Amino acid sequence: MSGNNLKESLTMFKRARKVIPGGVNSPVRAFKSVGMNPVYIQRGEGSKIFDIDGNEYIDYVCSWGPLILGHADDRILKKLAEYAQRGTSFGANTKIEIKLAELITETYSSIELVRMVNSGTEAAMSAVRLARGCSGRSKIIKFEGCYHGHGDSFLIKAGSGVLTLGIPGSPGVTEHTAQDTLVARFNDIESVEKLIGSNKSQIAAVIIEPVMGNAGVIPPDSEFLKNLRELTLTEDIILIFDEVITGFRVALGGAQELYGIDPDITCLGKIIGGGLPVGAFGGKRKYMEQLAPDGPVYQAGTLSGNPLAMAAGYETLSVLINDDVYPALEKKSKLLEDGLKENMKKLHLNYSINRVGSMMSLFFTGHDVHDFDSAVTSDTGLFSRYFHEMLANGVYLAPSQFETSFISVAHNNEDIEKTIEANYLSLKSLK
Repeated sequence: MSGNNLKESLTMFKRARKVIPGGVNSPVRAFKSVGMNPVYIQRGEGSKIFDIDGNEYIDYVCSWGPLILGHADDRILKKLAEYAQRGTSFGANTKIEIKLAELITETYSSIELVRMVNSGTEAAMSAVRLARGCSGRSKIIKFEGCYHGHGDSFLIKAGSGVLTLGIPGSPGVTEHTAQDTLVARFNDIESVEKLIGSNKSQIAAVIIEPVMGNAGVIPPDSEFLKNLRELTLTEDIILIFDEVITGFRVALGGAQELYGIDPDITCLGKIIGGGLPVGAFGGKRKYMEQLAPDGPVYQAGTLSGNPLAMAAGYETLSVLINDDVYPALEKKSKLLEDGLKENMKKLHLNYSINRVGSMMSLFFTGHDVHDFDSAVTSDTGLFSRYFHEMLANGVYLAPSQFETSFISVAHNNEDIEKTIEANYLSLKSLK
């Protein structure tokens, strides 16, 4: 167990279990996979978070990715205060949602129109419904280990908490839904070709995380996304990039900018809300105009375009665009990666590290991790012990081998050096 005092966190968890299923509002927060009770956070500042027991941690969860500027950034707080004083929600149109939509469409060449929603799950569900409505087809292809939220279609061979908790799918997903969801192998274009060949003219969409982030960080092979784009164009299948994690994270224009691929529809979330609940999906005009009220595909949401989320997102994107933060993020992220690799060299360990931009994962396996099957060769028991040691050494990681670490603008060189030192001590203790 962690050497930190977590007495108050334990008290809160016992209290929570009486009124919340499993004591948590999202399964991986239960810390079940790392064999301990969860930590309860009281506040965040810059690169640090502080729990209710008074422990301080360097944070690499960053609210699972959105906080690219760090915790409680003054610019975001100022903008939120300004908008909160006007009212928190109207269920009506506001100017700020247009301004955020303009920033997104100006940054992403593949997005001509964008619809705001409230979560990444909602964005992915809506994107698939739109693809089915536009194509008149019912089946979709997803990839092993890619997680697109908790919509029924996406829980088949999914990553994230489903993989973390060892759940093969989920009760409540109907047989009919499962039959309409075909599963291919990431980085294996032949597996996609076979599915298309055996389901001719039945596939509405292929949905993919262009960089996997929910089975740990797994980048695409050099030609995989290019071949996937060509195949979907040839077969008249709508290509959906789920960039909820990678959007504005791996590059200003997301993975599609990084790899030079234009999808038909893109799902966004996390960073575009500046830390508040948000999601969006957008794409080519010919598809997006099929949404109600212009078209027959219905999608709606009471809090969609919430002014607080729009304001926080607009301010965040404005900083990212105007301050050109990505070179500095790359430099810091590489410094951390190189430090972890040097530690493993010193300790004669051969674990695998994957990094794309400011997303990184250390896999406790000697195999190169390039797909779902290689990811699950990781020793989750060893990761659990590592997680405990890192927590005791003041570093907060996602409580799962199959999640991603995020570096923020707020992380400084001292944070990176302390993390490298904590990593060395933690890995040494596992030997």
